[in-house]
Amino acid sequence: MSGLAHLKAPAAASGMRIGLLGGSFDPAHEAHREISLAALKRLGLDQVWWLVTPGNPLKDVSQLPDLKTRVAAAARVANHPRIVVTGYDGCTGSGYTIDLLKALRRRFSDVYFVWLMGADNLVDFHRWKSWPEIFSMLPIAVLDRPGYRLKAKASQAAQRFAPYYVDETDAGGLALLEPPAWTILSHRLSGLSSTAIRENVLESG
Repeated sequence: MSGLAHLKAPAAASGMRIGLLGGSFDPAHEAHREISLAALKRLGLDQVWWLVTPGNPLKDVSQLPDLKTRVAAAARVANHPRIVVTGYDGCTGSGYTIDLLKALRRRFSDVYFVWLMGADNLVDFHRWKSWPEIFSMLPIAVLDRPGYRLKAKASQAAQRFAPYYVDETDAGGLALLEPPAWTILSHRLSGLSSTAIRENVLESG
């Protein structure tokens, strides 16, 4: 990947349904790909965009590989015509999801976005900046993670937005619903995590 290509915004046509999967992707792995494929199928999406972030504001980023390296590595893992990997942050430079989503909404006002995240992230979602605003900005699909489904359902975010929960049997139309609207999707679970992969690399090294 040459130059600043990894920072360019993806292309999208009017009316497309696009899932947004954000994260550090340090590193990207098959579980990211699996939940993306599940979302494409279950939510009737046209594409899933992997939004590789400069770094998680809630985590130490001192050892984080540079953005260009992580975008290139994630693209090799994604390896699918409907999964688009980008380091685009809407020129916000903030690292916060809410700012990136606002930038995407401004640039792609006629696209139907769905925020995708693992059930482990929903557990701590109340720690994210402006998290209620994110719920009210676009539909959210929570992908089940091993050992997290019950914790996710009991989370502060899930409790606050419980009246807007959509059963996963109706999730095919989630992208077109007026937010707040969210669901939890069951799918083939994987125990893979970026944290575990990093720890294994350190141990083997």
